[in-house]
Amino acid sequence: MHDALHRLTGSVLSERPRVTAAARLLLAMAMSFVLLPIMSCVPVIVDETPDSVLRLYDVGPITLDPAISGEMSSHIYVMHLYSGLVDLDEDLMVQPDIAREWSISDDGTRYVFHLRDDVRFHSGRQVTAADIKYSWERACSPATGSRTAPVYLGDIVGAHDVLEGRTSELRGVTVLDEYTLQVDIEAPRAYFIDKLTYPTAYVVDREAVARGAEWWREPNGTGPFMLSRWDRGTLLELRRNPDYYGIPPLVEAVQFLLLAGVPMSLYERGEIDVVSISSSYIDQATDPANSLHLELLSAPELSLYYVGFDVTRPPFDDADVRLAFCHAVDRERIVKVLFKNTVGMAGGVLPAGLPGYDEDLHPYEYDPALARELLTKSSYGSAEALPPVTITVSGYANQIPDYIAAVILDWKQNLGVEVSVRQLEPEVFLYYLEDERDQAFAMGWIADYPSPHNFLGTLFSTGESNNISGYSNPALEDLLVQAAAENDVEARLALYREAERVVVADAPCLPLMYGSNQMLVKPYVSGFVPNPLGVPDLTTVSVNRP
Repeated sequence: MHDALHRLTGSVLSERPRVTAAARLLLAMAMSFVLLPIMSCVPVIVDETPDSVLRLYDVGPITLDPAISGEMSSHIYVMHLYSGLVDLDEDLMVQPDIAREWSISDDGTRYVFHLRDDVRFHSGRQVTAADIKYSWERACSPATGSRTAPVYLGDIVGAHDVLEGRTSELRGVTVLDEYTLQVDIEAPRAYFIDKLTYPTAYVVDREAVARGAEWWREPNGTGPFMLSRWDRGTLLELRRNPDYYGIPPLVEAVQFLLLAGVPMSLYERGEIDVVSISSSYIDQATDPANSLHLELLSAPELSLYYVGFDVTRPPFDDADVRLAFCHAVDRERIVKVLFKNTVGMAGGVLPAGLPGYDEDLHPYEYDPALARELLTKSSYGSAEALPPVTITVSGYANQIPDYIAAVILDWKQNLGVEVSVRQLEPEVFLYYLEDERDQAFAMGWIADYPSPHNFLGTLFSTGESNNISGYSNPALEDLLVQAAAENDVEARLALYREAERVVVADAPCLPLMYGSNQMLVKPYVSGFVPNPLGVPDLTTVSVNRP
């Protein structure tokens, strides 16, 4: 989410090790095409009656602090333990949550939120407007170390003063009374309200935080579930919050079996109820004659998987080199052969289904001859003159996703360039990528909110923390500013489409594919709906085992 590095053919529950994030942080990359090592085969003893519990596989969270959470491995928990002023409904429209209603000034720079008076932390303490202000100030504090606060709270007046340690007070946030909060932002931002649905803006209990640095191991949130059990490396259980102010979850509990073996094996033995499809099962699951096909659940995902280029250093400081590497890759073959058409081949950087998506944009057609011509035209002149190229990937034990191996092979065969691989463990990939990336890096990004800005601005705007490529273009910045202030939806989307064309012309990355959710769900499970943003709503799930 924010920066999501997750598996390619499933939601957060896949057998990927996982970002995100941070985004969580960034999507911990596409490991559904590599079986994870069996970390534990010890059976988990469950005390719950079968009909009241949903059982899932996962690797466990990196953190349960919403200000720090930046990858999918943490989001699945954080987004059910906590809540914020607003949320997204099933159609990805902003809806009330802790805030029952709000108003926006005519100039688009002042928001006034009116809070519900029945929201309580799991401990029973009532939530007030002051708790929201405290939570945002804490998220922006340098002492917290949030990589997401500048992205999601940085538009607020005075936020950068707090982020840079000049003050502890967020002067753009004013508590008008116990249940009314005023928020002033620096300039009109059509997407600002959408940003507040991200975990960085969730409310936390200051009394819990005061317990110490690892307070989040015993979180005191406001969400529909409470943490009831956490046996590290074995089991994590979320139990229904009996005092939740919203519609209560249908299941009594959700149990995550942590690194309990190979997910598909667990699913086949009936030890978990939902699983993302791994590469070895795609043919079976998509075959109507196979019994697994009856349990197949397919759903769209607003995600982009791409290879990023560090444009600040050789050889990708040359646009012709970047374009050569883009035209040298047969992405259509990767989608058809490796993914059996369960994902979509990317055109630009905005995924299909996102407002502003341009279906006519196809900038990097597979053309090995053109790729070699561009390399010859570049300042380097030939493959032999290029400096060594290494790609940073997420993974374990020298196992890299098949699609990245295919990309590397195309570069070798079509350009004569040998590319080395360096791995970072999925749990830390997003957190260390900025400092430890090489000339290229494999990334995935799931939308945090349904706006083109979450891709074009967050990933490519000058100075953004998730702009790992170091890309910068004044023409893009001008278009992003215009789009953010444009009230007419169609005019705004037209500006974003123009901005996307600026980005793809410069080729700071090679868009590979748009992800999708391909999962198997047991017949006795109802209401499990993968979210296009990567985190399913577990409150709607019911379990009726035969």
